[in-house]
Amino acid sequence: MRSRIRCRLGVALAMVFPAAAIAGPLDPTGQWTANQRGDAPLPPMGWSSWNAFHTDITEENILASADVLVRSQLAAKGYRYIDIDDGWWLKRRQPDGRIIIRTVNFPSAVMPDGNPSFRPLTDKLHAMGLKAGIYSDIGRNSCSQVFDTTAPNQPEGSVIEREIGLYGHVDQDIRLSLGEWGFDLIKVDGCGIRGLPASNPKVQSGLYRAFPPLIDADSLARTDVAAVRLLYGDVADAVARVRPDGHYVYSLCLWGSADVRAWGKDLGSVSRTSEDLSPTWGRMLHNLDTVSRRELYGHPNSWNDADMLFVGSGDFDENHLTEARSHFALWAMVNSPLIIGYDLRHAAPALIHLFGNARVIAVNQDLAGNQATIVFDSDEVQIFVKTLSDGRKAVALFNRSGLPVDATLTAEHLSFTDADDVELTDLWSGATSQFRKERDVHLAPRQTVIFTAHGTRQLPGGLYLAEQPGSVNPAVDGVEVPTPDPLVHRAPLPWLGTHHGGDFPRYGGWGGTRVGRTPYDQPPMVAGQPLSHTIGVLANSRLEVRNAGFSRFSMRIGVDDSTSDRKRSVTFSIYGDGHLLARSRPMRVGDGAQSLTANVAGVKIVELVTVSDGTGGSPISADWGEAALTR
Repeated sequence: MRSRIRCRLGVALAMVFPAAAIAGPLDPTGQWTANQRGDAPLPPMGWSSWNAFHTDITEENILASADVLVRSQLAAKGYRYIDIDDGWWLKRRQPDGRIIIRTVNFPSAVMPDGNPSFRPLTDKLHAMGLKAGIYSDIGRNSCSQVFDTTAPNQPEGSVIEREIGLYGHVDQDIRLSLGEWGFDLIKVDGCGIRGLPASNPKVQSGLYRAFPPLIDADSLARTDVAAVRLLYGDVADAVARVRPDGHYVYSLCLWGSADVRAWGKDLGSVSRTSEDLSPTWGRMLHNLDTVSRRELYGHPNSWNDADMLFVGSGDFDENHLTEARSHFALWAMVNSPLIIGYDLRHAAPALIHLFGNARVIAVNQDLAGNQATIVFDSDEVQIFVKTLSDGRKAVALFNRSGLPVDATLTAEHLSFTDADDVELTDLWSGATSQFRKERDVHLAPRQTVIFTAHGTRQLPGGLYLAEQPGSVNPAVDGVEVPTPDPLVHRAPLPWLGTHHGGDFPRYGGWGGTRVGRTPYDQPPMVAGQPLSHTIGVLANSRLEVRNAGFSRFSMRIGVDDSTSDRKRSVTFSIYGDGHLLARSRPMRVGDGAQSLTANVAGVKIVELVTVSDGTGGSPISADWGEAALTR
C-alpha cells in the first residue's frame, strides 16, 4: 500500500511542474511512423540467386532452384520468395527508356510485340505457390557494373543504354517490374550513387557517366544522408502507387551506410545493415553485430536485414554444421530475413534438414515480431532472448570463439522468477528439460544452443517494455551527429584482403536507443542505483509504443550516471494518442529515480518523450527503467 501511495503522490507532484517546451520532431503525433506499407508482417523467407550464381543467372537455374524449394517442402515451411539478383538485364532501350531483358538467358521473356517480358516467368513461379523478386539500383548503374565489370551478363550498348538503374526512371521501371511483369519484391542497391566519381577509370574511359557520389561507405561525414534518403523515399512512394493493394516487399540494400539505421525502418520492408556477407566466420560475426544491437530499429514491415544466408558454403558448409547451425539460429533470433543463397541443386540432405528446421523457423516467424535482445554480451559469449507471441521466450547461447566455454543461463535472463521451474525445449533435438534459478551450459567452439523457455513471469499480467522491442519505435532517437558503432566485429573484406588499412567502424548507430543498456553500452544506473528492464535513450528523443490492450504504464526514470553533463536537466513525458498523460519534474545527474505512472486504457499509441533544457554540451543519457505495461 505504501508504495502505491508514493507512486500516486509522485505523479501528482510531477504534474504541477510547468510544461516543458517541445517543438518539431519531438511533438507527439499519436501515430506509428515506422513503415507499415507493403506485405512483410513477418521476415521474408526464400531464395536469392546472388550467392550461388552472381551475375551468371539463367531462367533454367532460377526455375531449378524454385523446383527444389517446392519438392523439398521448404516452400511449405515458408521459403516463398525467388529473388532474381544482378545480371538479368540487356540494356535500356532508346528512345523510350524501356528496360530490355537478356532473352538469351531468359527465353520465355521473348514476346511477339518485341517487348520482352518477365510475366511468363513470374506467372510460372506464382503457379508453383511462390513469389517473385527482382533487383535494381538507386543510381544509373548496377553493382556489378561499378565494381566487377569482368562479371558475365553486363548490360550492352551505348553509355545511355547501359544505364539500367532506377535513377531518372523510377516510375517507369517500377510500373514495369511490379506492375506489368508482376514481381512481388524489389531489392534496390546503392552502388550507382557510390562508386562513379569523375576520377573513376571507367568514367574517364567513357564507359559510364560520372555520378558525384552521395555515399562514402567508409565515412558518414562524407555521405549526403538527406539526399540518399530522398532517393529511396521516391522509390517507396512509386512502389506504393503501383501496388496500392500493399502486396509487395521493398528491400533497401544500402549495406548499413548513410545512417540508414535511423531511417530505413521508416521507408522499407527490410533494410540491409552491412556490406555483403561472405562465407567466413569473421564476416558472419561482422554482419550479426550490425543487427544485434539495433533491436529497437526492427519491427513488422520494417525488418533489419543481415544479408542472405551463406549456409552451404565456406565455413558454413555441410562439413561445418556447428557453424552453419549458429549462422541459421542467430539470423532467426534477430529476425533477419531467411533468404537462402546456396545452389540448392547441390544441397546435401543435412543442409536441407537445417534449412527446414520448423522449430527454429518458428522463432524467426513469430507473430509478435520482437527482435532478440542481448541479455549477456561479451567478445566470447552472448545470450540472446526474445519474447514470443504465446508468452514463451526463445533463448540462444552463442560461443563466438574457437575454444570451448561454459556459460550459465539464469531465470533472470528470461525475466522469469527464481522460485519456479523453467521448462526448456532444445530446438535442435526437440528434447525437453527443466531448471530452477540457473543452468550451466557447455558450448563447443562456435556452437549455438537454442531453446524455447516457459516459466513464471516476473511481471504477471503484463510485459516490460524491454521485452517487446517489436512494439517500440525510436521515431527520434536523439542522435545529433551520426557516429559509427565501434562494437561491430571487424574482419577483412574478402575482396580487399589486407591490401588497405583495415576494416574501420563505419555504420551509424552509436548512441542509438537500446534495451538493457545506455545508448553508449553502459549498465543503466541512476544515483548509484541500478535499473532493470530499461530502455536507454538520449535526451531529446521520442519513442512510439504500440499498446496491445494494456491499461497501466509504470516506470522509474532518471538521468543516467554515465552522463558527464551535470548542468542540464531532462524532463520525461508520457503521451497517449497525442495527449499528455504524465510528466516528471526536471531531473539532473545525481537525482534519485522518480516513479511515473499513466493510465493508458484505450490508448493505441503511447509516446515517451525526453526533453533537455539548454543546448550544447555532451550527450545526456536517460533511462526509462522498469517500464511496465500491465492490464
